[in-house]
Amino acid sequence: MDKQIFSVGLTGGIGCGKTTVADLFAARGASVIDTDQIAHALTAPGGAAMPALVEEFGADYATPDGAMDRAKMRALVFADPGARTRLEAILHPKIREATVAAALIATGPYVMFVVPLLIESGTWRERVARVLAIDCPEEVQVARVMARNGLPETQVRAIMAAQVTRAQRQAAADDLILNDDGLDALLPQVERLHAFYLDEAARLTSLPNERL
Repeated sequence: MDKQIFSVGLTGGIGCGKTTVADLFAARGASVIDTDQIAHALTAPGGAAMPALVEEFGADYATPDGAMDRAKMRALVFADPGARTRLEAILHPKIREATVAAALIATGPYVMFVVPLLIESGTWRERVARVLAIDCPEEVQVARVMARNGLPETQVRAIMAAQVTRAQRQAAADDLILNDDGLDALLPQVERLHAFYLDEAARLTSLPNERL
């Protein structure tokens, strides 16, 4: 991309509070691009990925209104790693294309990509200047997801087991926000990092746009 813009990849395990934190950065002016929201749009009724998904997996994996049957697809990809690979082969290029397009028209001082599987995906690390991980103890994750989604503990832990461990996420991150103690504890961490990202964005835009 010709446009120089400072970018942050926000990630975290299920139930860590990625959306809450992303919303706080957005309220401070960051351009937040959520890959989950893009994926939902791609797999909604009439979504750009639906023809390829139906061709690959069959009409049984679409709901009557033409969206992807998320519960059915979730069960399939957890049972069959090959199905996950086939699903990602359809979705990931389209998600990447949409994120690039969104970043090009972003108006904030920096862009924050919300990518739940940023560390697992491998390619995202090279696309962002900083990785920000939202962290909390595993027991907190389990309790939040059970309360929010109504899932049994075994299913929540199965989802967590398919993601990188807390220690791996911490090791891969440039920045860390601990989200285990409510908004009052969260806000100072967001403010500190927002100020840092603003400084980094300003520094980047002051550099000459050199092509290697």
